[in-house]
Amino acid sequence: MNYKHTAVTGLLAAMVAMPALAEDWRGWNIHPEDYPNSIALEMFAEQVAEATEGRVTPQVYHNAVLGAQPDAIEQVRNGGLDFANFNMGPMGQIVPATNVLSLPFIFKDVDHMHRVMDNEIGERFSKALSEEGLVALSWFDSGSRSFYNTKKPIMSPADVDGMKFRVMNNDLYVDMVDQLGGNATPMAYSEVYQSLKTGVIDGAENNYPSYDSSNHFEVAPYYSITNHLIIPECICISTASWEALSAEDQEMVKQAAVDAAETQRELWAEREMASLEKVKAAGSKINEVDDPKAFQDAMGPVYAGFLAENPDLEALVKDIQATD
Repeated sequence: MNYKHTAVTGLLAAMVAMPALAEDWRGWNIHPEDYPNSIALEMFAEQVAEATEGRVTPQVYHNAVLGAQPDAIEQVRNGGLDFANFNMGPMGQIVPATNVLSLPFIFKDVDHMHRVMDNEIGERFSKALSEEGLVALSWFDSGSRSFYNTKKPIMSPADVDGMKFRVMNNDLYVDMVDQLGGNATPMAYSEVYQSLKTGVIDGAENNYPSYDSSNHFEVAPYYSITNHLIIPECICISTASWEALSAEDQEMVKQAAVDAAETQRELWAEREMASLEKVKAAGSKINEVDDPKAFQDAMGPVYAGFLAENPDLEALVKDIQATD
């Protein structure tokens, strides 16, 4: 009897019978654990682990402990991280089409953004991301962004003149502030609080939950509702991690991401109201701007410059603006 042959045959049979090895996914998140995005990401991780019966076991690392967003984007693209919740703002340097989402006032309101991103136009952005190693499975809300500062209410574009505002690292945001007469300062989010406190900058721009959770309201009490940016966020998966899944598991992971986005949007709406009440109670002075259209009209050169440099994206801009 050929014992060697028998042993090899038995080993092969055992390997066929073994279940696929579990994939331990690492996920990046910039927000604290109690943030709407964080809660939704934990829900995504639990649903994926349960639906795949442990074949994929995601773990979310909050508070940007795995690096700043630009570094995390690169890690997801090269497979060093498996998934993340990314804001589309800093994505433009890698995926130029996503800069369209950073055009000031490109969306009429948050509901308009949802209608655009949940349909065919959202699929166009997903395709552009996939060509750069990122698979966008669903779109999170990040509210609308407005200006806040240490000095005064902003009632009109003239009030921005000469003020130093922190912006995310994207030329469009620099152009936006410049067209309002301000001085834009790209800066890491983690540096903003101290920079506001010490006067390195006069203000920043963000949504209510971030204004609250970062404690920026403590040092910059003037919050002026301009709603100049409405930037979607994604649950993005590394292409390598995505392609390693079976078609069945891909479907379950996709559904978990869609479910997480639905939960995130609900939690976000609740958090916005809670954050607004908190900062008002703490003494923040919230004001509507006198003439929102004046801010929108000031963005004409931003659009003209962007479309001159990216004529291939003009149809995309028009399609978003034409969406009801």
